Formats: sequence, structure tokens, C-alpha cells
Amino acid sequence: MPQIKANGLSFEYESFGSVKDPAILMIMGFSAQLTMWPVELCESLASRGYRVIRFDNRDIGKSEKLDRLGKVSPAEAFAKLMSGQTVTPPYTLNDMAADAVGLLHALGIAKAHIVGASMGGMIAQLVALDHPQNTLSLTSIMSTTGRPGLPPGKPEAMAVLTQTPDNLERETRIVQAMKIWRIIGSQPAYAASDVELRSQAEREVDRTPYGPDGMARQLVAVVTAPPRHERLKAVKAPTLVIHGTDDPLVSVEGGKDTAACIPGARLKLVAGMGHDFTSKLVPVYLREIADFVAEVDSRRGK
Repeated sequence: MPQIKANGLSFEYESFGSVKDPAILMIMGFSAQLTMWPVELCESLASRGYRVIRFDNRDIGKSEKLDRLGKVSPAEAFAKLMSGQTVTPPYTLNDMAADAVGLLHALGIAKAHIVGASMGGMIAQLVALDHPQNTLSLTSIMSTTGRPGLPPGKPEAMAVLTQTPDNLERETRIVQAMKIWRIIGSQPAYAASDVELRSQAEREVDRTPYGPDGMARQLVAVVTAPPRHERLKAVKAPTLVIHGTDDPLVSVEGGKDTAACIPGARLKLVAGMGHDFTSKLVPVYLREIADFVAEVDSRRGK
């Protein structure tokens, strides 16, 4: 996969489809590499006439690591926030939104359909808010507005997401990854098989070394991000919100609130869907995203 300079940083990215087609930019979530976007989904969207771009966010995968910004403790940051103290993160979700737009600029793309999942959904929302001129549409998947008072994720899901492996042996990391995806994933309608989970875990573990410092910086960016529910009222881009009714990590109320805050947003709730991208879910994501962006393009005459 190629590297490109954007927003002053180096990013690993992959492009599917013709450079002449309308672009769909896929923004992945906390600690997740670009490979968490299923190849089948990217290729199928490309076959519908789109250039699909997936990339590693800063501090994860093969994109630039920001160790020069120092180590942070998400637990300490959260405790300070709960006590009313101010926490200044090494970087913000707005910075990561600027990364996404910088990548588009570096690729010579003026506007794109912006698709984000989980933390990537938060970033995608900020792309639509901070960079409306670059946003053809917004698709926010399994994400939230950050509004105070929304139901939190289930304790076991929140805990496992930040749990460190017992050691850095390959098999230990694979087993840990499989455990995470079992707990936060879809059950039972769209559940991944053990074979699928292991294949995914091996791919992620073998792609890059374990990077807890970058993950911590990303998490602090999430927990210190201001709520977006009031700002989202200003989104002008056509918007689709996709959320699983059985998401244990980001409550479905987060998706409902996102759709309620954005004027004219379309809400698609998927019964039985958790917080993942299993092979059984690919047809669901493909149908919803492809139909939506095609409708947006049809309305704008493309």
C-alpha cells in the first residue's frame, strides 16, 4: 500500500476503483487499522462506480506515529475531566478530521462522500462541520454525538477495548483481539465464525507491531472531545446514520441522537448488529451506503 504526505504527516492508504469516479473516504475507529474496512465492501462499492479510499489514522497501523508528543494516560485524563479539570490532549478529533481532508487534497480530490465508523464517525461528523466544502455526504456508523447523559456502553465492552494483552507474543495478541471482537461484536444474527475472527486477528496482528502509546493518544482525543450535538444542527450535507440495535460499545441511543441532531438525516437501525464489520454485515453496509451515495449523486446530477 502507498504512503502519502497530508496535513504534515505520512499516511498509509489504499484506493479501489477509478480515479475518475466520485470518491468515498472511509475513516476507521479507535485503534483500528484501515484493514478493518472489509475488502469486499470496498471492492463492491468500487464496482458501483466509486473510488473508495481507506487509510490508517495517525498513530495507528502504518501511518505516522506521534511519539514526539509524549505518553498520555487515558485513565488520568478521564479522572481529571470527571473532577472538572481541563485536559489538553496531544491532538484532537478536529486535527484528525483535518488529516482526512488533507489526504483528499493530497490525492487531488476536491470533494468526497465521507464515511466513518465509531471514532471515525465522530471524525466524519467533524469533516462535515469543519470542511463542508469537501463533503458530498456524511455517513456516520455506530457513532454518537457525545451528548452528556446518553447511555454508556456496557461495562464489559468498555473494559475489554482498553485491556492490554498479557504479553506481546503473537498468539497472545491474536487471542486478545478475538476476545475483543467477540464481546463488542454482533450476536447472533451477524456473528463472525471463529475462523473469520482468527483470520482477521492474524491479519491485524501481523500487519504492524503493538502500539499502546498511539492508542492512548487516540483515546484521549476521544474522551476530551467536546459534545457535538449542538454543532451538528449546522450540518448541510445529506446524512445517513447506521447503527446496530445491539451495539454493546456505543449505545444505539448515540446513533438516534446523531440522526435527530442533523437536519434531514436518515436513520437506519439494524437489528442484531453490534460494533463490527463481519462478512455477514457486508451486504447490509453495501446496500445502505451504495444506495445512499447513489441517491445523493443523482440529486446533484452526477
